[in-house]
Amino acid sequence: MHPNTNASETHLMKHIYILIIVVISVIASCSGPSSRYDKNLDEIERVMTVNADSALTLLDAMDLSDIDADSLRARYVYLKAYGHMRCNRSMISDSLISFAHSYYRGKDIVKDVRSGMAFAWYRFWVGDTPGAIAMLDSLVSLPDVPDSVMVQTLRTRVLLGAAEYQGRQLIPLTKKLYGLETDSLRKMEAKYLLLMGYEYAEEIDSALLLIDELIDYARINKWDNKDFIFEIERAQLLTEAGRTAESDALIKDIFRKAGPENGAADYLYFQYAINALNTGDLKSASSHLAVGDSIALTLRKADDAYYRSYSNLLHAMIDFRRNGRLRLTHINGLNNRQDERFNRMKASQWESERGALLQESRALTLKAESQRKTVIILIIGIVALLVAAGAGWIIMVRRQREREKEERIEALQKMVDEYKSAPAPKESVVTDSPALRSVMLRQLGIIKMVAETPTEQNREMLRKISSLNGETNGELVDWKNVFEIIDTLYSGFYTKLHNQYGGSLTLKEEQIIVLMVAGFSTKEISVITAQTTSTIYVRKSSIRKKLGVPEKEDIVAFLRN
Repeated sequence: MHPNTNASETHLMKHIYILIIVVISVIASCSGPSSRYDKNLDEIERVMTVNADSALTLLDAMDLSDIDADSLRARYVYLKAYGHMRCNRSMISDSLISFAHSYYRGKDIVKDVRSGMAFAWYRFWVGDTPGAIAMLDSLVSLPDVPDSVMVQTLRTRVLLGAAEYQGRQLIPLTKKLYGLETDSLRKMEAKYLLLMGYEYAEEIDSALLLIDELIDYARINKWDNKDFIFEIERAQLLTEAGRTAESDALIKDIFRKAGPENGAADYLYFQYAINALNTGDLKSASSHLAVGDSIALTLRKADDAYYRSYSNLLHAMIDFRRNGRLRLTHINGLNNRQDERFNRMKASQWESERGALLQESRALTLKAESQRKTVIILIIGIVALLVAAGAGWIIMVRRQREREKEERIEALQKMVDEYKSAPAPKESVVTDSPALRSVMLRQLGIIKMVAETPTEQNREMLRKISSLNGETNGELVDWKNVFEIIDTLYSGFYTKLHNQYGGSLTLKEEQIIVLMVAGFSTKEISVITAQTTSTIYVRKSSIRKKLGVPEKEDIVAFLRN
């Protein structure tokens, strides 16, 4: 048997064993749900560190109602809430995170802190921001927390504090975060948060020093368009410091570098208006604000609510300075958190509706769950059996082909040996004697066998046989000898063909014709003549035209007649 046969069979059998193992694993998974859930959660926790969205998709495929053990329920709830937090999704549905945090407290410091972070974020989503901040403060004060976990907790605490405009509370926390960050870009982000802490604590000089560092870093490291944003921040800080003229000069320089239609033109004119209002120039303040309003309407279109929450406040101040009274229309637009609260309310409503639909859907699907599992196992088993049967059939076919190939090689080798050992024919032998015809038929049989099984080994063997009677000139056969064989076996066919059509037919075309007469197929002819089958078909069309063979008549039959 050929060595490749054993290798292919081994490969197929390996796949069959794998299929059997899969079937057994599926059956085992149904019999041991706790073990299965534990393994699934292990995999999900691993995926969570790489892609939180994918981990949440896997969690959604599991049903919490099937999980009985507290350890597994806590782990499931913790992973889902933590994934929601990492993907910045709504956490309205994560009320059970308090149970997970209680379970991990004092048992696993990493899960304790991370579930606490998720619990704090849940509190933020339900509107309890002070409770969220208090929870995060308790977490950042815990001892023996790994830096990689502490830095995440501090980052969350500082971001939430900045959103609440905390100042002095934020400064020590941000400095600690800056010390723990290892990435240079993260350090700059922490420095920016520290700047906000200084600004909210009204330590403007310290904030100005930091903004200069941030501008330099952004320019040197080509940090997106952050240098442009930081320069706008610097103009605002100069206003806060009472350095109105410097603020105006910086805004003018920003317009010079970024152009009059830059993405923050409305806010820059708004800053112009504040500076003018602070110096008592109500006319300039009103003019700058009007330009800012116009740009915001064009630049931000329907998404200018955030800008208008500031603009309405400034309009109210200018009107009050002019007329000594406030207008209700301005007061209605002062609260720039209305959109945020509205969005939270809509998200909460959507989550509640989604949760109700999910519960209803689960109640309906649980009835058919056991049947579905049984059907899946049955289908997998049938598929595995079909695949195994197919693999066995493929092995049998391959074995048969290998045996046939080996038999052909042995027969060909025997022919070669007989041909080499046969005595040379005597000159007195008549050319059409039965003995000579037998030898010729055997030679033609060898050529046809190689054409049927054109392996490199067979080709080389044919070259050796052909070279015994003459030169092959790099081809598989000695064509002079082949033409003699055809003449002997087919009543001088080649000589008659050459004499009558030799002037119009090429050598390749003559070779094709004699092989057709000998019963070779197009594919076999392509092997012996070293041409593609497409080329053979083209040459056959040429032969038909040159010989005047009608379209529907066989070329060989035409020539014999």
